Amino acid sequence: MPADIPTPPPTPARPTAHAGADARTPSSPSLAMGVLAFCGVVVAVMQTLVVPLLPHIPELTGATPAAASWLVTITLLTGAVFTPVLGRVGDMYGKRRILFASLCSLLVGSVLCAISSHIGVLIAGRALQGAALAVVPLGISILRDELPPERVLPAVALMSSTLGIGAAVGVPVAAFVVEHFDWHTMFWVSGAIALLDLVLVLLFVPESPVRNRGRFDAVGGLGLAAVLVCLLLAVTQGGDWGWTSPLTLGLLVAAVLIGLAWGAYELRVPSPMVDLRVSARPAVLFANLAALLIGFAFYANSLVTGQMVQEPKVTGYGLGASIVVSGLCLLPGGVAMVLLSPVSARISAAYGPKVSLAVASVIIALGYGVRYFTSHSLWTIVAGATVVAAGTAIAYSALPALVMRAVPVSETGAANGLNTLMRSVGQAFCSAAVAAVLSNVTFRVGGLTAPTLHAYQLVFLIAGAAALLALLVTLLLPGAGGAKAGTVAGTNERADRKAGAPTRAIQEGA
Repeated sequence: MPADIPTPPPTPARPTAHAGADARTPSSPSLAMGVLAFCGVVVAVMQTLVVPLLPHIPELTGATPAAASWLVTITLLTGAVFTPVLGRVGDMYGKRRILFASLCSLLVGSVLCAISSHIGVLIAGRALQGAALAVVPLGISILRDELPPERVLPAVALMSSTLGIGAAVGVPVAAFVVEHFDWHTMFWVSGAIALLDLVLVLLFVPESPVRNRGRFDAVGGLGLAAVLVCLLLAVTQGGDWGWTSPLTLGLLVAAVLIGLAWGAYELRVPSPMVDLRVSARPAVLFANLAALLIGFAFYANSLVTGQMVQEPKVTGYGLGASIVVSGLCLLPGGVAMVLLSPVSARISAAYGPKVSLAVASVIIALGYGVRYFTSHSLWTIVAGATVVAAGTAIAYSALPALVMRAVPVSETGAANGLNTLMRSVGQAFCSAAVAAVLSNVTFRVGGLTAPTLHAYQLVFLIAGAAALLALLVTLLLPGAGGAKAGTVAGTNERADRKAGAPTRAIQEGA
C-alpha cells in the first residue's frame, strides 16, 4: 500500500444478520402484524383472567385468601423479571425463537391451571403465564425489523396497545365464564388459544436476522431479578404484612443494596443485561419514567371500576351490579383502544411521539376528572373509564416509538422490555396505593364495612395526578419528539438487508 494512503481503521463490532442461522418463514407483513397483535391481546388477557375468580378461590381450592392473592402477585413478579431478560435474549439469539418459547410458557401454565385445583399448582401455572408478558416487547422488535418504514409506527402502536386491550377484554370474559361454566374452562380455553398462537407464529412470523453480538449477562440477569422480586414483594404484600414490618422494610433495604451493587456491576461488563449508560440518556430515562406513571394512572381505572359498580346500593353510591356487568364497564374502553391506536400513530408521524404522549397524559387526567364528579350512574362511570382508556391507548402507542428513536436497532427488544417493565412497576405501585386507600377510608353501613365514595374519589385524584406528572416528564423529553413521515430509527435496516448491505446499529434522537 502506498505510504500516502492511510490505513482504514478497524471496523467496530456491529449487530449482524445471520443469513443461515434461522429459517425465515415467508409471510406478508400484514399477516405477521395481525398475528403478533393477537398474541399480545391473548397474553394481556391472561394477566387479568383470574381477577373475577379471586373472591371464590378460597372456597374452590381450600386455600387462604392470602394464598389466593398470589395468583395475581406471581404473574406480576414473573412478568417483571422475564420481560427485560427475554427481550435481551431475543436481541441476541432470535426474537421469534424467544417469542415462541414465551408462548410455550403460556400454554404450559394454562394447562397446569386447567387440570388442578391445588393452590400450589395454580400459582406455578400462573407464574408461567406471567413469563409470557415478554411477547409484547418481542413483537414490537420484530415489527421494527420486518416492516417497511411507513408501516412501523401504526404496527407498533397497535402492538403496544394490546396490553390495555387485553386487560379490558379479559375481565368481562372471565366473569362470564365464572358465572356460567366450571372455572377450569377458562384455562382450557386459554391453553387452546395459546396453542393457536404457536401455530400462527410458526406459519406467518419470520425470524428477524438482526442480532446483538456479545455474551449473555447471567449475573446481571440474576441481579435484576433479585432487585425486582425484593421491590415488588414489598410493594404488593406490604399492605398485608404491614408497611413498617421487619419483612417489608428488609425487602426494601435489600432492593436498594442489591440495586446499587447490580448497577456498579452492569457499568463494568462489556455486554450488560441493561445498558445503564443508554438508559440514563434523557430520551430513554424520561420515556421510562413516563411509562411508570402512565402504568400507574391506567391501572387505577381497571382496579376500581368493577368494584365500584358492584358496591351495594345501601352505600348510597354503589349500583349493586353483577360481576359480568362490572366487567362489561371496561369493554368500551377496550374498543376505544383498538380504534385509537392508529390515531396515535398518525399524531406521532405528523408531530412526533412526544406530542402524542403529552396529549395522552392530558386526556387521562381529564378522564379522572370526569370520574371524580360523575360516580353515581352507570353510563357516566363507563364514559369516564372510556376516556381514561382512550388516553392510555395513545400513550401506550407513543412510548415504544420514543424508546426506539433513542436506542440502536440491535437493542430494541431489551429497551422495549425495560419500558414494559416500568409500566408493570407502575401498576404494582398503583395496586398498593388503591388497596391502602380503599381499605382505610371506609364506613359501616347496612351491617357491612365498605369504602366511602370519598375513597374512590381520592383514588381518582391520585391517578389524575400521576397522569399530570407524566405530562411534566414528557415535556422534559429532548427534541420535538419524533421523526416525520412515520419513520423510526432503524426501520431502514430491512431495506439494507434485502440489498445485502451489512446491518447498521442506527442511533437517532438520543
